[in-house]
Amino acid sequence: MNKKIKTEAVDHLFEAVLALKSIDECYAFFEDVCTVNELLSLSQRYEVAKMLREKKTYLEIAEQTGASTATISRVNRSLNYGNDGYDMIFERLGEE
Repeated sequence: MNKKIKTEAVDHLFEAVLALKSIDECYAFFEDVCTVNELLSLSQRYEVAKMLREKKTYLEIAEQTGASTATISRVNRSLNYGNDGYDMIFERLGEE
């Protein structure tokens, strides 16, 4: 875990996210918390991670998601050297 982000404020944000109970509640909360571009960037990274796990090429991913190669590379680093957060979610959602 990155000690730079481990703060009481981040804990409160995560507790708020864990309290959400539906997709509609997520839309309401995240539209208030994030800009449209921030939310689209987060969803793009998640799609990139799924496609990397499906062994898609950087070119295929860039064409389908509009993500830059820098973003794809950053997500790939997280998948390979991060905290296994993507893998945990993929497993729970049956996407692995």
